Amino acid sequence: MHTPTQTMASTLLFLLLTATTAIASPNIIHLLRPHSGSGGHKHSNLNCLSWRLAVETNNLQKWTQVPQACEDYIGHYMLGKQYRRDCDLVAAEAYEYAKALNLTGDGKDVWVFDIDETTLSNLPYYARDTVAFGAIPFNSTAFNAWVVEATAPAIPGSLKLYKKLLKLGLKIVFLTGSEEIYMEARVKNLKAVGYTTWEKLIMKGVGEGSGVVYKSKKRKELEEGGYRIRGNMGDQWSDLLGSNAGDRTFKVPDPMYYIG
Repeated sequence: MHTPTQTMASTLLFLLLTATTAIASPNIIHLLRPHSGSGGHKHSNLNCLSWRLAVETNNLQKWTQVPQACEDYIGHYMLGKQYRRDCDLVAAEAYEYAKALNLTGDGKDVWVFDIDETTLSNLPYYARDTVAFGAIPFNSTAFNAWVVEATAPAIPGSLKLYKKLLKLGLKIVFLTGSEEIYMEARVKNLKAVGYTTWEKLIMKGVGEGSGVVYKSKKRKELEEGGYRIRGNMGDQWSDLLGSNAGDRTFKVPDPMYYIG
């Protein structure tokens, strides 16, 4: 039987070991109460991580804006290291796939890239207080004014992949939902950040719609013109679903907006 003194000593030793372990391992996560968000920073609205997962897996569809409670979480993710790492991983996997392709060398093997949040980043726009990373309803007039500025930066992983694909001998096709009236701005922006050459830049004409139907139609036209879509990359599932999607698709993350 332990004496009161022995019991107290054992309790103190347990507390000391517990405190030491906590200091040595600050990132321990309780199985039912995780405290670490993206990049190792704490977040109170942990449901936002599940919300983002649902978005990326296309389990959450037809949503119109980021939940107000998730604005800070999405902002942290998009501006933090995790978003950059996620994009880099997608690009790295795409290159591993591409370099193993048996290309014909006839100039008809193409890689299709979306533009917004795939090759160019609109984060400087979405970080504005009036946009709040998609937590405020979309304002097409304000966004189109941003497009005209032609100052969107490149997504680093995608730009690196783009250059590697060119060296492999693949032709690049940019297929975007941006309207043709913004062609000059898009060309200027792409070239300014390093996307200097491409086979085609396809933009939406009047009455062509958007989403899966529009992109499927344009990809079908490419293949009917003799092109082979060896890879297809976009930030929206509507970039990758539908007909003539290509031999393999790659999705980069985008929890800021949804295009069906």
